[in-house]
Amino acid sequence: MAKNSKIEWTHHTFNPWVGCTRISPACDHCYAEGWAKRTGQSHLWAGERRRTSVSNWQQPVKWDRAAAAAGERHRVFCASLADVFDNQVPARWRDDLWHRISQTPNLDWMLLTKRPQNIAKMLPTPEIGAAAWGAGWPNVWLGTTIEDRERLRNLDHLRTVPAAIRFLSIEPLLEGLGAIDLTGIHLVIVGGESGPGARPMYPAWVRSIREQCAIQGVAFFFKQWGEWAPGVLRTDWSVVANDGQLLVDDPRLDLQQISRVGKKAAGRLLDGVEHNGFPEARA
Repeated sequence: MAKNSKIEWTHHTFNPWVGCTRISPACDHCYAEGWAKRTGQSHLWAGERRRTSVSNWQQPVKWDRAAAAAGERHRVFCASLADVFDNQVPARWRDDLWHRISQTPNLDWMLLTKRPQNIAKMLPTPEIGAAAWGAGWPNVWLGTTIEDRERLRNLDHLRTVPAAIRFLSIEPLLEGLGAIDLTGIHLVIVGGESGPGARPMYPAWVRSIREQCAIQGVAFFFKQWGEWAPGVLRTDWSVVANDGQLLVDDPRLDLQQISRVGKKAAGRLLDGVEHNGFPEARA
């Protein structure tokens, strides 16, 4: 599915700038912060932000032309190394991003944020020379991250903003979320954590979300298990926590043993099925 991205649910990844700040448990093992440290740019996670090159900003224009030539719509994840609605980013940079989005009508821009409370005040306006937001630009999908029950509040912030498509990235899923009101949501993406220190995700948590999406008519995309994969279903209530084995000790769940096998081996099948649900594009 991905063309210029390793992320399963997008064709391209675009970073208009780089840098962010930890704000929630989902950030604890942030791959982008790890990348910044490895490349000697840890300052980008300590308050600084760096705009990317002019040539990088030209990439979406090329992708748009290719999509038009193919008669297809291509999705762009923006941004994997930053947050579009980060209030530490110069407003002019975001204005430029809105202009680039308006110039690429064959691309569906997936703007994922951990700061949905900022979206409404950072939308494009005629004052910057952009079209009015209105009911939402047809090629902009707005999304927010929800990793635990406390972050379910992000859903309410997202729901208040008009948008052609609204989506949730429930990754990494760190606990069971219980009942979720998905009113106004068109897509739910679920995934486990990968990389050093990855926390496990239990099958019952994912199945619950899958079933709620089916009942409420919301597209469901299962991205990955992450480092931990489901295995044997146990019938006793013991906890296994050695040799990389971990068994949940909660009678409300299905007590399915999971093992740390690595992202590649764990794969992305849920009960033997690959889930690639997507809403219909509105543009």
